[in-house]
Amino acid sequence: MAGSDFSRYVSPLTTRSASEAMVRLFSDQRKFSTWRRLWLALAEAEKQLGLDIPQTALDQMAKHLDDIDFDAVREYEKKTRHDVMANIHAFGDRAPAAKGIIHLGATSCFVGDNAELIIMREAGRMICRYLANIVDRLGKFAAAHRNLPTLGFTHYQPAQVTTVGKRASLWCYDFLLDLENLERALDDLPFRSVKGTTGTQASFLALFDGDKQKVRRLEKLVAKTMGFDRVVPVCGQTYTRKFDAFLVSALANVAASAHKFANDVRLLCNLKEIEEPFEKTQVGSSAMAYKRNPMRSERITGLARFVISLTTSAFQTHAEQWFERTLDDSSNRRLVLAESFLAVDGILNIVLNVADGLVVNRKVIEADLRRELPFMATEEIMMAAVKAGGDRQDIHERIRQHSHEAARQVKEFGCENDLIERLKADPAFAGIDFKQLMDPKRYVGMAPDQVTDFIKTHVAPIRRRYRKSLGAEGVVNV
Repeated sequence: MAGSDFSRYVSPLTTRSASEAMVRLFSDQRKFSTWRRLWLALAEAEKQLGLDIPQTALDQMAKHLDDIDFDAVREYEKKTRHDVMANIHAFGDRAPAAKGIIHLGATSCFVGDNAELIIMREAGRMICRYLANIVDRLGKFAAAHRNLPTLGFTHYQPAQVTTVGKRASLWCYDFLLDLENLERALDDLPFRSVKGTTGTQASFLALFDGDKQKVRRLEKLVAKTMGFDRVVPVCGQTYTRKFDAFLVSALANVAASAHKFANDVRLLCNLKEIEEPFEKTQVGSSAMAYKRNPMRSERITGLARFVISLTTSAFQTHAEQWFERTLDDSSNRRLVLAESFLAVDGILNIVLNVADGLVVNRKVIEADLRRELPFMATEEIMMAAVKAGGDRQDIHERIRQHSHEAARQVKEFGCENDLIERLKADPAFAGIDFKQLMDPKRYVGMAPDQVTDFIKTHVAPIRRRYRKSLGAEGVVNV
């Protein structure tokens, strides 16, 4: 890179987070070449419906869809102060036979809005492929560890036993719900197509001498050419910005799931039960050389907070659109729409990397569970003692006293939990098979079965639907 490149601000989303594919999708090259495809589709449809447009014009347009002279665009925009007009002139220079018909009957939102819908739909499908891969990989992790007992937490305090696989299924299910939600949002995404300056299609009605059927056919032809089956039934100059809010909200849901997953991993890293990947030469801290900070999960949470915050702008932009259109949406949407997708792309790249390389420290998990299990087993111990002839109220009181004293020893003196030894020494519990009662697998309930059923009924269909995409998404810049 030239030295001068380092004197200008560049977005960390493009240099540190998002994949090359997503960065290219939101580039000026992609935007302006999509505009040219829209102008060509419009001209072809207008010709098909009877307007006098020479084939030479269409041929020249088709030949120059991607060779954009950005210097010329820049110079035209200096003069016109209008990015669409600048691109119309630059396209006309490349296709001189079409100069007089490019953008015929259209308003700026014909290319602006429609191109954004095209690009966001493609970006959304990329996110769906990422999510399918995450569902697949977390599903595999859950299946591999569905029988491994681990200490459950509520309020971040020790609770009943679960399994490592069952906990992973919770993460997986969140992402699965996000995938289905985003798929619905994309399926519901319509095309603006050709609606005119205030959505009345008056300019096109004039072009076709009042023939309303031709105007209706025109918008369907353009939409079909650009790959859309549905067209918004009504709009002002712009399509309703609710569709932006729907998509950004769907992305914020993805970010929230990633945040929750990453926070759990960060907490487990502190417990040393599960750790995120850590390369041999990776440095955890500039000062504390021994540290293995969960920096990937921390990056996930940081980016996720950013995406969640963008929903406010998306909803406000819709709320602030006066009547048929105001331009205060434009500068905001240039940031919010692209950066929502770029950030989520970066988040999911990291989630994939973490999910692929989670390290399970079984001995630590067993030790942590062993310290707390005696308290959790007390109900079954009480039932066994009663079955052996004990008085339920007497047994309950003895367990209460022994438990409180064992807990005091742990908290005040840092001793090991000796509750079981105390109970063994109490004659009221003679003959109890403590070894059997202290098997952690007795306390996991249906967790292993729930994992198996979840994968069969929910994960497997995702795998079948996205079978061609599984394993296809690369992990970059992590």
